[in-house]
Amino acid sequence: MKKLLLLTLIVSVGSFSFAADEKESKAADRVQAAAEVLDEIQGAPDKGIPQEVLGSAECVAVVPSMLKGGFIVGAKYGRGLASCRTPKGWSAPAFFVVTGGSFGFQIGGQAVDLVLLIMNKDGMKHLLSSEFALGADASVAAGPVGRHAEGDTDWKMRAEVLTYSRARGLFAGVTLNGAQIKQDKDSTREFYGRMVSFPASLQGEVDAPAGSNAFLASLAKWAQAAAK
Repeated sequence: MKKLLLLTLIVSVGSFSFAADEKESKAADRVQAAAEVLDEIQGAPDKGIPQEVLGSAECVAVVPSMLKGGFIVGAKYGRGLASCRTPKGWSAPAFFVVTGGSFGFQIGGQAVDLVLLIMNKDGMKHLLSSEFALGADASVAAGPVGRHAEGDTDWKMRAEVLTYSRARGLFAGVTLNGAQIKQDKDSTREFYGRMVSFPASLQGEVDAPAGSNAFLASLAKWAQAAAK
């Protein structure tokens, strides 16, 4: 009996360690995947986020479709990360979870990539609170698509958050009314090795770990292109 209990304990500890390593790699993989999503979307001629829109965004958030351990489980729609502009450049990433809402995050069983642009200071206040609802706390609208937002200036006035989705090669604005966004504390601890608040990361109070370089470099590249 004792041998059986000992064997069970060893297997349990081994499984826990494997799960912890897997979770940590998922957090790091999510950062890399977010960079790839942004590069692919903005690298598509005339089918990405308009330069004027991206150039005006205070913060950019991406929820990538992960290849390992799908995140669409139960009520959870996805896990992502955000970065905001600071005097020193783009901030260290803040991890969040998107839950609830009536939007179609799956199309025919396929997960999609999600991009959220926080367009003004009011939107930033909601993001810094680390928990808010799109459409209730923060106004949200489907973002325009194309190289330029020619003749379309409504995005400047109508929403604190502009949202986009991509699935099966199709990239378009999507409304996410009712979706809840809150801090992903597990991923935060995994990535930073400690708890880091949304204001600390998004306002440039902590240094970005080396693992976030790809995402921040992608943001800097496309933001610079949008500013030209």
